[in-house]
Amino acid sequence: MASVKALDAAVLGVAKRLAERQPLLGASRAVTMCFLEMCALRRHPSALDNPLISVVIPVYNEKATMEEILRRVLETGLRKEIVIVDDCSTDGTRQYLESMVEAQGKGGTWAPAHDGGDPVDVRELRIFFQTENQGKGAALRRGFREATGDIVLVQDADLEYDPKDYPTLLDPIIDGRADVVFGSRFLSGPQRVHLFWHYVANRALTLLSDVMTNLKLTDMETCYKVFRKEVLQGINLRSNRFGFEPEITAKISKGKWRIYEVPISYAGRSYEEGKKITWKDGLQALWCIFRYNIAD
Repeated sequence: MASVKALDAAVLGVAKRLAERQPLLGASRAVTMCFLEMCALRRHPSALDNPLISVVIPVYNEKATMEEILRRVLETGLRKEIVIVDDCSTDGTRQYLESMVEAQGKGGTWAPAHDGGDPVDVRELRIFFQTENQGKGAALRRGFREATGDIVLVQDADLEYDPKDYPTLLDPIIDGRADVVFGSRFLSGPQRVHLFWHYVANRALTLLSDVMTNLKLTDMETCYKVFRKEVLQGINLRSNRFGFEPEITAKISKGKWRIYEVPISYAGRSYEEGKKITWKDGLQALWCIFRYNIAD
């Protein structure tokens, strides 16, 4: 009943605006214009109205980039919570995050920066600490458990992925067209020209994953994965390290979820700049593709 009343109000609003703008408009033309304007008001039944976004950031030894990635996420202007899970960092990241928690405990709204940049607003931050180093997958599991938003978005802390892509990533879910969105580095988004063999490995792992899942993804290993909260609630994740990517892909493929893929930018870093993934993680990903598509 409420939705019908809302629709009636919308129709009356459109008619009133048309009458005010063009009082001498012919009847048939007015009906056509009214129809077009009403089409613009229609929404998908599963669209989300002003959803809370949970940005989950797993962190391990990212002291050099931690403050800047938080500034960038905070600048997106979304209604959000930022769920940070520190995986027992040893480079000072943990101590910096602890100082943020201390500032929150004292009722503060800002934490001073140590990188020479602007202070970081701590009001939207929720910070958690692992008791021992377990890996990215374990940190994400903790973050998903703590997240309270309608949509959950995974963000790395290393500046390779740019929060400016959030509107593109979120639009299919907010609009009601998708339940899961992958951000692909291989769909024409701007990116730093980087390591060739990493590119080859990513494409090969994605191809094998697609064969096993019957999905048509171009970038299974991407960090940018976005989910409606109900998608994650029905999945039991096991991988502790970078096996999270093929595991979550395999498990969502088994559900009846609507999956979209959108182009994103990418600024890959070198090992000298702090990149952590190695060939051993590639072998683990290979194993996980088979394990989670066949046995789990």
